[in-house]
Amino acid sequence: MRGGVSGSFKLELLVVFILLLCFQDSSCSAGSLIKDIKEDELLPEISPNAAPQPLLPLFAPSPLAPFTNSTLPKLSGLCTLNFDAVKSMMAVTSIDCVAPFAQYLANVMCCPQLETTLVILIGQSSKKTNMLALNGTLAKHCLSDFQQLLVSQGANDTLQHICSLHPANLTEGSCPVKDVREFETTVDSSSLLAACGKIDLVNECCEQTCQNAISEAAKKLALKAYDLLSMDGSHVLADHTTRVNDCKRIVHRWLASKLDPAGAKDVLRGLSNCKNNKVCPLAFPGMKNITKACGDGMNNQTTCCNTVERYVSHLQRQSFVTNLQALDCAASLGLKLQKANVSKNVYNLCHISLKDFSVQVAPEVSGCLLPSLPSDAILDQSTGISFVCDLNDNIPAPWPSMSQLPASSCNKSVRIPALPAVASGQISKGLNMWSHMLLMASMILGICCISNAAILAY
Repeated sequence: MRGGVSGSFKLELLVVFILLLCFQDSSCSAGSLIKDIKEDELLPEISPNAAPQPLLPLFAPSPLAPFTNSTLPKLSGLCTLNFDAVKSMMAVTSIDCVAPFAQYLANVMCCPQLETTLVILIGQSSKKTNMLALNGTLAKHCLSDFQQLLVSQGANDTLQHICSLHPANLTEGSCPVKDVREFETTVDSSSLLAACGKIDLVNECCEQTCQNAISEAAKKLALKAYDLLSMDGSHVLADHTTRVNDCKRIVHRWLASKLDPAGAKDVLRGLSNCKNNKVCPLAFPGMKNITKACGDGMNNQTTCCNTVERYVSHLQRQSFVTNLQALDCAASLGLKLQKANVSKNVYNLCHISLKDFSVQVAPEVSGCLLPSLPSDAILDQSTGISFVCDLNDNIPAPWPSMSQLPASSCNKSVRIPALPAVASGQISKGLNMWSHMLLMASMILGICCISNAAILAY
C-alpha cells in the first residue's frame, strides 16, 4: 500500500463517495465528477486516423471479476425440471443478467435470454414428462430454484421483478392444451417445424414466416377451449386474445422440445428481438421545461440546447437500447415535443445523435448502441464482463414529420439514417481502470436517481 492506492481500494473509495453524494445532493449528477478527471486519462488508446471499430466495454476489470463468484444455491428439492439440460444456457443467462447491470441490460439482453432459457428448460423437460406446462405449485418451486441457480452464478437476485416474471408464466395459463400428444394432433406440427426450425434473423421480423406459423398454431389450440366449454356448459374464463397469447407460450415450448437448445435459442431470441426492436423501452418524463425553452418564439438557442441536454441525460440513465430502438425513441420523443409546441428540429439544433438515447458507457465512448440482432454479454476471467458496442457513432437523430409514421426498417420506400455497421467483435483497448470506475459510478448515480428522474418536471 506504500506505493500508492490499489485499483480495488480506489473503487471502494469512489463507490462510497458516490453513495454519499446520492444522499447529500438531490441533483445526483455525475457531470461534475467526470469533469474533474483529467481529460487525457480518458482518451482511447487508438489511432485518431483509424476508422472507429466496434467496442467491447469491459464492465469488470480483473480486480472486479468476483462479480461472478459461485455460491451454493438453496434449492427446494421439489422441482422436477432438468436444469442440466440447459446448463450452458443458464451460465450465459447469469452473465447477461449479472447483478450490478441487469436492469440496464434488461430489455435488450437479460430478460429475453432469461425468458428463452425458461421456455427451453420446460420444452426439454417435456421429452420425459410429455407436458408443456407446470401446475401452479410446481411452477412456484421451479421458478424459485431457477433464480437461485442463476444468482449462485452471479446474476441479480431480483430478476423476477426486473423481468416481470411470475410462476404463472410457467403454467399453461388459459390455454386448454399442454399435453404433447394432444398438441401434435391439434396443430400441423410438421409445417410449424418447417417454418420455425431455423429462421432468417434479418428477414423474419419483416416476413414473419415463423411468427405467422406460431400464431396459426396458437389459434388452433385456443379453439379447443370452446369445444370443451360447449361440452360442459361453462362460461369463457379468458378473452380470446389472452388465450391465444397463452397458447403461443405453449407453442414456443413445443418448438424448444424439437430443437437442440442452441437452435431453439437462436429462434426464440430472434423472435423476441422482432418484438423488442419495434418499441422504445424508455419512459419520457414531463417536458414542460423544453417546451418553455425551445417552443415557438424561442429566443435563446443556448438555453434551449442546455435544457434538451439535461433532459436527455436522464434518459441515458434508464437502459441500453439497440440501433432500431434508438430510432423509435428518437421518433417518439420528437413527436411528443412537436405536440407540445416545439416545431424547430432541436435534434439538429442541439446535435442530438442516436447514441444519446442509450446508457453512457464511458466519457470517451459516450452512448452504447447495441446491435439490433440478438447478442449476449461475455465473461473473461481476466478482464470481466463485456459486450459489443458499435463505435460508428454520431448518427444524427431523425426529427420526425407530424404527417408520417416513424420510419420502419421493413418499409423499403422510407429512407432512414444509416445505422451503425454490424459489430465485428473487434476489441478496443481504449478503456482503462478509471474508465470502468466512472462507468460504475454513473450506474450507481443512475440507481440513486431513478425515482427523481421519473418525476422531473421537464
